[in-house]
Amino acid sequence: MTKIYVLDTNVLLQDPYSIFSFEDNEVVIPAVVLEEVDSKKRNMDEIGRNARQVSRLIDGLRQNGKLHEKIPLENGGALRIELNHRSFHQLQDIFVEKTNDNRILAVAKNLSLEEDTKLEGRRVILVSKDTLVRVKADAIGLYSEDFLSDRVVENDHIYTGVLEQFVDITLLNSFYEKKEIPAFEFPNLTLYPNQFLIMKDTLGSSSSAIGMVDQTGKMIRKLVFDHDHIWGIRSRNVHQTMAIELLLRKDISLVTLIGKAGTGKTLLALASGLMQTEDFGDYKKLLVARPIVPVGKDIGFLPGEKQEKLRPWMQPIYDNLEYLFNVKKPGELDAILAGMGSIEVEALTYIRGRSIPDQFIIIDEAQNLTKHEVKTILTRVGERSKIVLMGDPEQIDHPYLDAYNNGLTYVVEKFKNETISGHVKLFKGERSGLAQLAADLL
Repeated sequence: MTKIYVLDTNVLLQDPYSIFSFEDNEVVIPAVVLEEVDSKKRNMDEIGRNARQVSRLIDGLRQNGKLHEKIPLENGGALRIELNHRSFHQLQDIFVEKTNDNRILAVAKNLSLEEDTKLEGRRVILVSKDTLVRVKADAIGLYSEDFLSDRVVENDHIYTGVLEQFVDITLLNSFYEKKEIPAFEFPNLTLYPNQFLIMKDTLGSSSSAIGMVDQTGKMIRKLVFDHDHIWGIRSRNVHQTMAIELLLRKDISLVTLIGKAGTGKTLLALASGLMQTEDFGDYKKLLVARPIVPVGKDIGFLPGEKQEKLRPWMQPIYDNLEYLFNVKKPGELDAILAGMGSIEVEALTYIRGRSIPDQFIIIDEAQNLTKHEVKTILTRVGERSKIVLMGDPEQIDHPYLDAYNNGLTYVVEKFKNETISGHVKLFKGERSGLAQLAADLL
């Protein structure tokens, strides 16, 4: 039996095409949702863009019939705009104020009561990404669900880029001697291009090796780069060694790094970018950018020119640069950067419309990007450029994103089969013992 899905505003603002995600069921959009979408359409951000896209989609569907009477969708379902708010008297003793959330609940409750009077009444389900709306729905006897169709992966199955396998000592010796082994030695493993494999002795000895799946997926080879340090930074654990391999490889144009705070993502990316830009001359410029999403309450407008406005947002980048350049005095870093001229620290606000060739591009805090925003960034990358996306999917400040539907996770999953990309998840914090303990406990 088909169902009726009542959509909350946040579902449409997260994914404008969500109305096509419910197969052959009926989708109901309360009129108050259209009012909320209309109030967002002038925003010059991702939410505003999605609000305008929703408006265009619904307007296009209007050509197929009267929206308040139900129109068919291509996937076999139907869409209807619900104008009925009569049932609010059912809720007024529970929720006194007629807020937009309560009006949406009222529409869903009214539809549910109508279906209950029918011989074969359908189940009415309220779909919302707002946890408290789902709690309220449960309190008044309504079925409710989170919208999960926008998730790239299921819980705890984000691709890590690393596998561990116990192997016979003879296979390890063969790998040491030939510096490669065929992938068919691991028939039970699903291997992706540029994926790392940690091989350990099955007998429990200290013998181990790190291999990397080649771009054909048929061989596991020794790492190309075995640098003792890059720009003065030494690898402190095996996953940082893997990250350095990806960051220095010329045949890998897209690198994604995931890890908790303090695992070294930003520092390693900056060090490798500086070495390849300044020492090797592989790229003409090092471009560093991050989305402007505040943690906590926004501090409002900032005084000064563009660079002065950006400084507070980009301070984490400058902190790492001060460490790399061993800055001792205030203002010394600005003088160094001005003298070099090949390092550009930018906000993602200004990246649309640009073409960026011959550059080493670092995008920090990429977990705060939506799928559309990350697509916009990657389509800016020009010839002979390399881009690094990094962040922690567990630390998201965007109101409509989580660990499983953000832009960084989206790129990791979509590119894991591609030969020009590589990914590794960093596990061990190296900032300090306190930082690692805080990341684990808090």
